[in-house]
Amino acid sequence: MDDQNTGYTQGIGSSDIGAYADSLAESLDRQMKVAFEPEERKSLRRFSSTEVAELLRVSPSNLRNRHKDGSFPEVHTDGRGHRFYSAEDIDELRSILARTGKNADAYRPGRREGDRLQVISVVNFKGGSSKTTATIHLAHRYALRGYRVLVLDLDPQASLTTFFGFRPELEFIEGGTIYDALRYEDQVPLSEVIQKTYFHKLDMVPAGLMLSEYETETANALARRVQPIFAERLALALEEVDSDYDIVLIDCPPQLGFLTLTALAASTGLLVTVVPGMLDIASMSQFLKLASETVKAVEEAIGRQVTWDLVKFLITRYEPSDGPQTQMAGYLRSILAGQVMTEPMLKSTAISDAGMTQQTIYEVDPSQFIRKTIDRASTSVNSVADELEQAIQMAWGRR
Repeated sequence: MDDQNTGYTQGIGSSDIGAYADSLAESLDRQMKVAFEPEERKSLRRFSSTEVAELLRVSPSNLRNRHKDGSFPEVHTDGRGHRFYSAEDIDELRSILARTGKNADAYRPGRREGDRLQVISVVNFKGGSSKTTATIHLAHRYALRGYRVLVLDLDPQASLTTFFGFRPELEFIEGGTIYDALRYEDQVPLSEVIQKTYFHKLDMVPAGLMLSEYETETANALARRVQPIFAERLALALEEVDSDYDIVLIDCPPQLGFLTLTALAASTGLLVTVVPGMLDIASMSQFLKLASETVKAVEEAIGRQVTWDLVKFLITRYEPSDGPQTQMAGYLRSILAGQVMTEPMLKSTAISDAGMTQQTIYEVDPSQFIRKTIDRASTSVNSVADELEQAIQMAWGRR
């Protein structure tokens, strides 16, 4: 009896799945080009006087007076005479304040002589914990605050790469990703895969599907005793660009494989994202236990102890009005005490809606949102970033 008579189909094969992928890739490429016309690359909006005053840590009146007395250069103004600043404008004002302000060091938040590069890995054992969202928002905030920032996408899914307007499945087929700087054959310097972005003072290293090969290749390399081993490869790669940046943020894959372990061994700090729910906390507990045991094995292999300047737990997708979430957040704080960040990252329609167009709240036009909604999201993200910034400053021996 043939398939036609029985009503059975031939089934869906790998070629069909490939066709789905091709159709989606072509459609997404068209959508991306429409979204970023006419330059077909993302660009950064200008910022209001209120936003700039907050970033520079000066009062709005001080900002206005500086323009009036000529100590600040004029910037773009709209039809109503309101000033709007590019990221480059903000950086120029920061330099002027550092030269003329009473507390010059306050306007130079980055590394000083003797400070080591801060490499922060954002990690979690499972997806859906806003790991990539946290990473990209922190990167944007710190660049706007005046830090020299490098972002590494260490997840083969390359969500962070897409956030920057790149199409990894189209643009990096022949290479140009973090995989090239980590692989065991024909390794290239990290500087060759660093991409300049549309965001002032922010560079990034993209990921792609080839990065998943690193897991298998590392297992083979360990069997063959290839040196340097995986736990040293990223740390050594970063040495080449150490003096170019203040902060490196790494978006790790949502599992504890060789990629995540490579990041952990190269890091000076960890930011663990966690949704305040019982299953998520249980999953994080498993991650921490496994990480502890695995890192001990790594330490034996490399002959040194892996230590971090800071380890922080960030509560994400938090809804203060949700009773069970509030209870679980309190439970987490009672167990981990001061390691849990005081500020949570709130669940916000502004953040999720911005993410739909591969943007952060620093990129979207605030006028497109209800004022209360965007202000709530901005306050939450800024507070999280500022708290972590303070921990970074403390690691440098300041504050």
